[in-house]
Amino acid sequence: MEPQQSTDRSRALLERLFQVAVAAAHPAACLPRHLPSAPPAGRLVILAAGKAAGAMIEVAEAHYSAVPPARLAGLAVTRHGYGRPTRHIEVVEAGHPVPDAAGLAAASRILDLADAATADDLVLVLMSGGASANWVAPAERLTFADKQTINRALLRSGANISEMNAVRKHLSRIKGGRLGLRAHPARVVTLAISDVPGDDPAVIGSGPTVPDPSTLADALAVIARYGIDLPETVARALADPANETPKPGHAAFAQTQFKLIARPADAFAAAEAELRASGYECVTLGDRIEGEARSIAADHARRAMALRAQGRRAVILSGGELTVTIAGQGRGGPNQEYALALAIALGGTAGISALAADTDGTDGGGGSASDPAGAVIDATTLQRAAALGLDPAAFLADNNSTGFFSRLGDLVATGPTCTNVNDFRAILVDTP
Repeated sequence: MEPQQSTDRSRALLERLFQVAVAAAHPAACLPRHLPSAPPAGRLVILAAGKAAGAMIEVAEAHYSAVPPARLAGLAVTRHGYGRPTRHIEVVEAGHPVPDAAGLAAASRILDLADAATADDLVLVLMSGGASANWVAPAERLTFADKQTINRALLRSGANISEMNAVRKHLSRIKGGRLGLRAHPARVVTLAISDVPGDDPAVIGSGPTVPDPSTLADALAVIARYGIDLPETVARALADPANETPKPGHAAFAQTQFKLIARPADAFAAAEAELRASGYECVTLGDRIEGEARSIAADHARRAMALRAQGRRAVILSGGELTVTIAGQGRGGPNQEYALALAIALGGTAGISALAADTDGTDGGGGSASDPAGAVIDATTLQRAAALGLDPAAFLADNNSTGFFSRLGDLVATGPTCTNVNDFRAILVDTP
């Protein structure tokens, strides 16, 4: 087989694996069988947030088509560009990863709907990754600008998602179980698509309907660990006992239910099945990998080259949520930075190609739905970069992975996928 044909075949397989993983976690595939019956009396109140919120509402409306509109209420908030057509329940598009005024206004309406729920009502909460930014309701005496400032600082700090959410929950009127408190005494059922390593309900969307085991002290420890400079108003809020979250055992959560309907593991199981059908060995590193993108890439490069030296035809799969400590001025995201660091570490080794992308369809970037999902590399990446006069190490130092891969035409651009089970990375090791 000619080298170009081999490269094209490898890329096609990597892209197919990504598509299979995303499809397995789409609400159309995973939500219907989990939807509860409408309440015999009272209203069905559907509250949704996150990158899958539009699609989840679309599926839920079809499922509950027999419920009279007078007994149906709700609101969904999703990332800009991720809205879906609905008949009765409004879908608001709002900022992500940095909250905006649309999310602020929508969160206020969400809280009003929760406050109005009665013991006869069912409050159905549909959660997915991105909900933390979509539902923004600052704690008392905090401004919206304060929340935006701390959110940007957390995103730039290198903190992982659990650490960021420990801070966010203690600066909010909706996160960390507070939405569940507001909806009491209604029955609350939460169905969630997980985008976090470990699938912890208290971390997904910052856990608005479940008790929160993290504390104000935990939030302050994150601030100290990453040397984040706090506005005075935020510092006061994190020192205020009134901003402590409700803990496990709180009576308001006795009648609540939380169920995971799609996890990163489900997406990887689908990809593994596709992979084996294609005749490749599957080496799965797990769906909970965290750490600095370039460091993880260096480790994965060593693993891939070891497989190559053994003459094995295999694909290394991994997920989780990588982080990038931003020191440069460029654009990119954890998956693109991982791909760039991986290409450098592999040094053009023949027979190895890779795809790294976020299953939500956008990887870092400026918050636009048109941002790339990730990038693809192969044995020709460095050679083609040199021909264009590009220095991969310089782009990596500037955190400008988008700039690098856009010049090569190697960005993965899917547009909104309307789901989110976090990062998907696949390294294909083949005979040249």
